[in-house]
Order: sequence, then structure tokens, then C-alpha cells
Amino acid sequence: MTEEDKQSNNDLQPQAPDKSATEDLDVAGKSLSEALRISFIILKVIMIVLIFAFLASGFKTVGSDEKALVLRFGKIRGVGENRVLKPRTRPYWIFPYPVDIMVKIPVEKKVDLLVRSFWYYQTKEDMLSEPSIKKTRFLETLDPKKDGYCITRSEEQDEAISGSDGSDYNIVHCKWQLTYQIDDPERFFKNVYVKDVKPGDIYFDAITESITPLLQNLFEDAIVTATVNYTIDDVMFEQVARLTEHIRGLLQEKLGTIESGIKVVRVQLTDKTWPQQINEAFQASHSASQGSEQTISKARTYAESAVIGATGVAQQKIAEARAYRTKIVASARANAEYLRQLLPEYRKHPELVVHEIYRDAMERIFANVDEKFVIPKGAEWRIFLNRDPSLKPRVSKEQTTQQE
Repeated sequence: MTEEDKQSNNDLQPQAPDKSATEDLDVAGKSLSEALRISFIILKVIMIVLIFAFLASGFKTVGSDEKALVLRFGKIRGVGENRVLKPRTRPYWIFPYPVDIMVKIPVEKKVDLLVRSFWYYQTKEDMLSEPSIKKTRFLETLDPKKDGYCITRSEEQDEAISGSDGSDYNIVHCKWQLTYQIDDPERFFKNVYVKDVKPGDIYFDAITESITPLLQNLFEDAIVTATVNYTIDDVMFEQVARLTEHIRGLLQEKLGTIESGIKVVRVQLTDKTWPQQINEAFQASHSASQGSEQTISKARTYAESAVIGATGVAQQKIAEARAYRTKIVASARANAEYLRQLLPEYRKHPELVVHEIYRDAMERIFANVDEKFVIPKGAEWRIFLNRDPSLKPRVSKEQTTQQE
């Protein structure tokens, strides 16, 4: 065996460990073990804190003007009254995201939606000059591509005059405002599309932006449907309240049909005008219409007063005639009763009864005579009948009262 082989064999044989190296390894192991133990404790604390924070994130509050739905894996959780969460002093607890999600819907807040689709075209300068409509530059004719308007029916006319079915149409420019709110959160969430809310977005703003096109289309359709049943005078002056209520009813009916959960609070006609291209003709027509209505109103008032006067006179004459009839009938009945009572005496002593009747009649006659001349039977008298001027005729109390 060579010397190289002997050397290699000596190298392969185990050597006794160095005592200092062993001590260093024991100190390092202990330090590593202690560090691992401390790290594990810190990790457990962090995990416990994260678990508590995760569970605490499940506490949610509902604002005083809100109602909330809890979605568990995308489906609404709860039954009956517990399906919709209402405001309360203490918070609700739900499983944190992504198990449960709370969707808060503002149900008390009222939102205004302005509609200018039926207003004539205006530039920015014209809009800034409102409400002074005279500053707007009008073309000679309407441009359907730019100008908006509503169609109204005209007053019913005779077919011989109109030459058709007795009706015609006019146009009117108008602005509208719709005020609405969400009154059924569950139906709204199920049936109305709302775009996904990104982190940092406000859910109410997302709701308003999403449903505005839907509400505007339905609102415009209700305006067109209702306005065609009214005249331009109704829209401008006479039936504004009735028209707005009609539109509100149509819009609410449409929203109810699709179960939107949206309530129409108010519909307002904020501005209206006739086409300014025919301003003079419209003013003249309106003035003539008002004059006609005033004349008709005066004629009706005069006719009513004349009828009332004639009726009063007729009723007075009828009352007098009835009173006279009652008086005559009462007098005839009294006379008949008197004669009926006198008949037995007349049958017994006819001459005496006739004499008494004659005497009573003469007394009544003489009572009303100013001068009396008594001529005995069988005597002949010649008297110059000439009234003495000194004698004054007796005047009854009734005549004296009437003269006064």
C-alpha cells in the first residue's frame, strides 16, 4: 500500500469532536429555539387580533333614513319582517364579507329629476338669460330635431267647420320636475338594475345614476300620454293641477307594473309656454276667448237673475191667488154655516127672520154712509139734494193709514 492510500484512510476515520465548537452549537440552538417560541407567540396574538377584527367587521348600523338588506352569498337573508332591517340604536351583526353583504337603501330621501325634453332649443347664453324668454332667438318655424314640445288637443268644433272628426291638435313647450323616493327596498333591489358599486363610491349616487334613464323614459311617456287629452288652455291656465295628477297616476301605474319599489312623491309643471313663432296670433286668440267667456258669463248671470225675478213675481201672484181663494172659500163656508143655522128659525117665523136680515143689512149700509135721509112711509117730500160743503166725508182708518 502506498503512502497516499494510508493518508486517505486516516482522513476517513472519525476524529474526536472539538469541545469549544460543541458549546457554540448549543448556544445557537437555544437562541434559535427561543426566537421561534417568541415568534410563534407573536403570530398567535396577531391571529387572535385578526380574528376579532374580522368578527367585529360584521357589526353594521342602519341610518335613520335607510333600510337594509343582508345578502348571504348573493341571496336576501331573512323571513317576514326580519327580511328588511330598519334603523335602531344598537348595531346589527352579520357574517363578514364575503359570506354576508349589507346593502343600505335610502328610503326617506326624496330625489328631484328635471325633464327639459319638451322645451324649445336654447343655447347656453339663452339658458343664462332665463326666465326672460324674449331674449331667446326664435326661428321662423320649429325644428323637430332640436325643439321639444308636447301635443295638446284643441277645442271640439263642428265637423262642417273642421272638415274632419271635429278635433285638431296644438303644441306647447313645457318643463317638468319629478320627485320620487324608494318605498320598497326589496322590490327595488330585485327588479331595478343598479351598477356595481366600486370601493369609495356612494351607493345612493350609484342608485340615482342607474335609475335616472329608466325614470326619465317612463316620465316622458306619461307626459305625452296625458297631455294629448288636454287643450292648450288647460295646460297653460285652467287644468294644471288636474294634468299633473293625471301624469303622476300614469307614472305610478307604470312603476307599479314593473314592481320597481319606487314611489312618485310629486309631479310639477315648472314652466310652460306656447310656440313663440305664433305669439301674436295666440295672444289675440286668447284675448278673444276670454272676451267671449266674459260675455257668455254676463249673459248667463242676466238670464239667471231674470228667471229668478220672474219666478219671484209668479210665486207672489200664486200666493196672493191662493190667499184670495182661501178667503173666499172661508167666507162661503161661514155664510153657508150661518144660513144652515138660520134655516130652522126661518121655517118657524119666515117674516121675522127676513125682517131681521133686512134690518142687519140696512145697519151695515148706513154705518158707511156720511149723510142719511129718512122718509116716512106715505109722506111726500121734495128735497133739493145738494151736499153741504161743511160736511167732511168719513175716512176709514185703513185709508188714512195708506195716505200717510
